[in-house]
Amino acid sequence: MDMRKKHQKRAYISVYNKERIVEFCQYLVEYGYDLIATEGTCRVLSEAGLPVRSAHELTGYPEPLGGKVRAVHPAIYTGIIANELTRQQLAELSDEEVYPIELVVINLYPFKEDMEAGVPFEEAAAHIDAGGVALLNAAAKNFMHTVAVCDPEDYDRVLCDLATGVIPEDERKYLMYKAFSCTAAYDALVSQYLSRQLKIAFPRTLTVTYEKAQDMRYGENPHQRAAVYREPLLKEGSLARAKQLTGEALSYNNINDANSALELVKEFEAPTVAVCKHCTPCSVGTGDTVYDAFMLAYRAEPLHLRGGILAVNGIVDARTADAMKNLPVEVVMAVGFTPEAMTALRYNASVRLLEMPDIRSKVQFSTFDMKKIYGGLLVQTYDAPVFEKARCVTKRKPTAYEVKALDFNYKVAKHTRSSAMVIGRDNVTVGIGTGQTNRTLALRAALSIAGEESKGCVLASDSAIPTSECIELCKQYGVTAIIQTGGSSDEEFTALCNEYGIAMLCTDARHFRD
Repeated sequence: MDMRKKHQKRAYISVYNKERIVEFCQYLVEYGYDLIATEGTCRVLSEAGLPVRSAHELTGYPEPLGGKVRAVHPAIYTGIIANELTRQQLAELSDEEVYPIELVVINLYPFKEDMEAGVPFEEAAAHIDAGGVALLNAAAKNFMHTVAVCDPEDYDRVLCDLATGVIPEDERKYLMYKAFSCTAAYDALVSQYLSRQLKIAFPRTLTVTYEKAQDMRYGENPHQRAAVYREPLLKEGSLARAKQLTGEALSYNNINDANSALELVKEFEAPTVAVCKHCTPCSVGTGDTVYDAFMLAYRAEPLHLRGGILAVNGIVDARTADAMKNLPVEVVMAVGFTPEAMTALRYNASVRLLEMPDIRSKVQFSTFDMKKIYGGLLVQTYDAPVFEKARCVTKRKPTAYEVKALDFNYKVAKHTRSSAMVIGRDNVTVGIGTGQTNRTLALRAALSIAGEESKGCVLASDSAIPTSECIELCKQYGVTAIIQTGGSSDEEFTALCNEYGIAMLCTDARHFRD
């Protein structure tokens, strides 16, 4: 064995993303590395004039085999872990042409692109990068002797260390972490894809991965740190993919509140504006135009949107922007903003504008609603159904107008923190009671907000009406129709509704919301 060759520094390079790889390898050659590369990467480096050996020169297997063997061939795989082998173990190797590899530069085949493109299952499965994962894991495991580089963004930091002549242990551990995070996320993505293909709603082991979208200004409280992550397979309708146009960085509460408004406004097809605070609706308006919807929501909100989060399922125009430009709102998210609207709003430093062209997109299959608990995770499907199997239990049936109003306010109640009592007309809420442990108190809160406006309105409850007092209050304030979820009405309450001429609908689906 040629001992000079044995102590030659070597780098193994196999990259799908060839961004900056030529520049990076130019420095590796300058720092004394012998380059070994797979066919595609080798071609790019050779055309750039760099001295490079193809991987099949070491393995004896040409690339037409698809590279299926090179990852497990001793000339490559064993070379990566060679520095942690004993002399006896090295002596046991049948191939004496195995030399240590000190640097492994690999980025994986973008399996996610296949999933997004909807390629046939067999083709997608064939593109799963098993060899690259195996080599990165081997290099990361042998971190004190072999450096694993999986992200082009790390090229500069690696080169800086090589320029000093040594890669510190902490840096090696960081790159080890990056490599294992990369392969773990890749395998999780494959697992998510397979569970989606097989329509497995709740896998025996829940393996998911998320991509960091951005850091938050602060968490739920200013002393807490926070970040927002996004699902890599969910491309539409996610707040994590919204584009911020103006304003300072968002906080955890901004995102949390905005998501509540987003989920609510998705329920409507007509131009609608939803206003949320503390993850619950304050007012909702719908109209022929975004401006009409905005004005309805604005007038129905007792504090005139102070500290509110607005979700708009349309484009904010100049007229709407002029109406909201001096209001103390924190976030406005919409399908988009006209140039005139941007001119009116951009100089309000306190408001953040978020652009979401796909704001109307509905919930996709296998997208979970998750809530972290200490030491665990609560996972459920999204609460998608609305107005299922509604039936009238009173003698008087609701009028066409009341049905429309019940439908509108029922959708709002579905997204209101329980106990939820929502009073409103066919295009706007006038009073929302929420967050009470006693549903009667929630109704009193809603009626106190609505006041005289409750006359001729309807009531939507996210669960069964609990007391006859609720019916009495509806009569007192002029509420003409009720929809309650999650079961049939108590006979006493039905009789009271009949006595007062109040129409009542009951649905099978309950919409409790924590």
